[in-house]
Amino acid sequence: MSYARRPAWVLGLLRGGPVRLANFAGRGADASYAGDQMDPSITWKYVREVRDRWKGPFALKGVMSADDARLAVDAGVTAIIVSNHGGRQLDGAAAPLDVLPQIVRAVGDRAEVILDGGIRRGVHVLKALACGATACSIGRPYLYGLGAAGEAGALKALEMLRTELVVAMQLSGCADLASIDGRLIHRPT
Repeated sequence: MSYARRPAWVLGLLRGGPVRLANFAGRGADASYAGDQMDPSITWKYVREVRDRWKGPFALKGVMSADDARLAVDAGVTAIIVSNHGGRQLDGAAAPLDVLPQIVRAVGDRAEVILDGGIRRGVHVLKALACGATACSIGRPYLYGLGAAGEAGALKALEMLRTELVVAMQLSGCADLASIDGRLIHRPT
């Protein structure tokens, strides 16, 4: 109930009308435009057809279940990007980190598994690697750096992430990336 601690925001929301998706501003009705950008007819058969035409590395973004991860690998995907697309589109969607371990188990070594979402600090990278991710995508940290100081800011943000990761590894007793494993993560049952 964090909204209860922000009455001014709630009042502004009530006065301002329906919520709008900022990245769709000026493109007509938000809901219809957003819906038009998604093709519900795409199936696993389509993914296989793309794989048949494209012989290079093939990543599929938006996988959020072990079953879909298995289907993706069976269709020829070489990298799975575990992402809920920022969680903005589906209220209550699982966080990518929460589904990451089951996807890693489902895929095994048949594909790379990349975590997309929620990486803000080096310790987040450590957690993703401990849950089995091959790599992490980052968005906000380097965009904030870019916005604050251009290329130098983006490079500084990446340097900060790296430094934070190294410190988190040191605090966890991990001498190298290979020593990061699931024992670092406590998940309540």
